[in-house]
Amino acid sequence: MLQRMSGVFIGAFFGTVFVVANAHDPLNPSIGIALRVLAVLTFAGLLALALRAGRLGRPVVEDAEAARADWFRGKFAFVVAAEAVLLIGGNLALRAAGAPQETAVAWIALIVGLHFIALMAVWKRRSIAVPGIALTVLGMTGLGMAATSAVAWVPFVSGVLSGVALLGGCAYAVTHTYRSAVRPVSPRLPDAQ
Repeated sequence: MLQRMSGVFIGAFFGTVFVVANAHDPLNPSIGIALRVLAVLTFAGLLALALRAGRLGRPVVEDAEAARADWFRGKFAFVVAAEAVLLIGGNLALRAAGAPQETAVAWIALIVGLHFIALMAVWKRRSIAVPGIALTVLGMTGLGMAATSAVAWVPFVSGVLSGVALLGGCAYAVTHTYRSAVRPVSPRLPDAQ
């Protein structure tokens, strides 16, 4: 459970960063502050809920997507290395091409989304497809918006909404884990013959 939760908290942390870093103009300042506070409180709540589940000491019921002991090795390292190269190289290429500054967050959302889709195949966990697809679509949408008069809204669409998608996906994972921890584990009955 610890490996799975560490991945969830990495996602929740970066979801919070997406919101905190991008909830600014053209949003109303009050709305920007409210979104930042809500993101930080959501992260803190997820952390508290996971710690509570861990303290209950009951075995967590695994779903059909069983946990793996080698989550952060092998193909995972390749996916993360490719992500880093694409993040840096793509942002340098966008700058060299004279793209608006706002495209940086759209590119980050796109690559992070694609990284989740790749990890879905590596980890055999369908649950990460939803935030992966959401971030990919929000990143592509932001890149498309960069060529329009709506460029100022790219940080909201590709940044804030991507953060909300990450936090939502992490909330789903943590609440599923919490429910499994508080639900009594019933003994398996022998199959009737």
